[in-house]
Amino acid sequence: MILNDYEIDSKYATSVAYFSMEFAIEQALKIYSGGLGFLAGSHMRSAYDLRQNITGVGILWSYGYYDQSRNEDDSLRAEFIRKNYYFLQDLGVRATVNIHSKDVHIKAFYLPSDVFGSAPLVLLSTDIPENDFLSRTITHKLYDANEDTRISQEIVLGIGGVKVLESLRQKIDIYHMNEGHALPLVYELYAKYRDINEVKKRVVFTTHTPEDAGNEQHNINLLHKFGFFNGLDLETVRSITMVHGDMFNLTVGALRLSKITNAVSKFHGEVANRMWQNCEGKSEIIYITNAQNRRFWTDKLMISALDEYEDYALIGRKKHLKHLLFNLVANQTGKVFDPDVLTIVWARRFAEYKRPGLLKYDFDRFRTLMERTDKKVQVIWAGKPYPFDTSAINAFNELLHISRNFKNMAVLVGYELELSAILKKGADVWLNTPRVSREASGTSGMTASMNGAVHFSTDDGWHPEFAKNRINAFTIPTTSNNISIEEQDYLDNKNMMDILENEIIPIYYNHLDQWTQIMKAAMTDVIPAFDSGRMVYEYYTKMYDYKVNAETHQAV
Repeated sequence: MILNDYEIDSKYATSVAYFSMEFAIEQALKIYSGGLGFLAGSHMRSAYDLRQNITGVGILWSYGYYDQSRNEDDSLRAEFIRKNYYFLQDLGVRATVNIHSKDVHIKAFYLPSDVFGSAPLVLLSTDIPENDFLSRTITHKLYDANEDTRISQEIVLGIGGVKVLESLRQKIDIYHMNEGHALPLVYELYAKYRDINEVKKRVVFTTHTPEDAGNEQHNINLLHKFGFFNGLDLETVRSITMVHGDMFNLTVGALRLSKITNAVSKFHGEVANRMWQNCEGKSEIIYITNAQNRRFWTDKLMISALDEYEDYALIGRKKHLKHLLFNLVANQTGKVFDPDVLTIVWARRFAEYKRPGLLKYDFDRFRTLMERTDKKVQVIWAGKPYPFDTSAINAFNELLHISRNFKNMAVLVGYELELSAILKKGADVWLNTPRVSREASGTSGMTASMNGAVHFSTDDGWHPEFAKNRINAFTIPTTSNNISIEEQDYLDNKNMMDILENEIIPIYYNHLDQWTQIMKAAMTDVIPAFDSGRMVYEYYTKMYDYKVNAETHQAV
């Protein structure tokens, strides 16, 4: 069966299967949680734009990640609602994987390219009548909190994905693991080739984060019992993966069993190489900076005004986009925002290292900012905490509680593709506050900048490759890594507030021409460098078509 329903460009003839736990292709297909999915979605869109020979392989999550709403007291409610997708096609194939000594059946669904303008996508489900209840739950919830279920999900994605592609008679040259979740595919390939160097020639790996939560590990005996290693005896597993202790890190396994690995920004490349410098037998770690798909994310009239050098039209369009955002704010919160007021947005996954509450760290100063009667500000927060992370949910609810005291502060729920786009188009300032070296890339600021929102960030992830301070962005100076977390937060907050009060607010209100030039520079500089057309081209030239000498592990 031919999955690609468009003519392949000969430059991209190498056939690639792109494995990812989540894909944010379109609002209507809720199989994603955050940045990893947003990145995978843009990869599929740009692969389609360039007519690349690539097929996405993911999981059809019956309940998605979760639906974010509010309880009666306004606190966050995580709801799990079954989804139905009538635009997906049943591929008519089945595969079976062995999980915990039990056969689990997999059904494959297909998202054709022309539905949402993406490379073709194969989605796997165990939520079918052939399975018992427990097996059906494997593909219920993205990133299930139960460790046994999580391991089972990875077996379905990795081993099940390879088996489904074989059932569809797909000739795959390269298997791309977007994060380590799909690692079991390596052991399915090993069963075919019985030579780990032959397997490595066909596998590439993208590592996305230095955070522990993104470098998943489990007891190797538990993995073996569940069938993660596809029936290989532990002695063979230890031999080919060079893991001799009790804990098995999926990132380490992927580093050692791929021909090449990429980090997702230049700075992350430096961090990842330091982080894994003592990982014996790892593949070379290069960097390919993440990017986002311009076609999907940009407001066309903003781009038109930029191209036509019509500043008045650019300013007018931004005000209209703020109106659209503020209609949503009023609908959710009952607060009416003013499109003439400087609007700051913090919106992304709620995680401790991203510091969603840094703006209010010095609460007296924050209160003074929010209660200004001259040169006012409006602040909007949005984002999804992991539904079983109590501290992240508490941070979200604390902001909701504080927002009751300020008519110019809003915390929105339902942070998915659609809301993300509305926020980026309506923001004046896109605030990004991770602790430096902890954010591998971060892509929300790219799509915000594409829409004339000025990126205001610590100097982490993609920001150092883009930012020209006070020209196309504003940068919060980096503090020393040799001080405590509390001191870092104090200094980062002080520096951020100084820049906001002494530079950003005065420029916005007193020097409209200068602010407009910063907006235009942001839009101009972010494209094409951070459009995913550049990114997917680099994946082909630097990863997929990269050759390694099996004996020396050097490029040939």
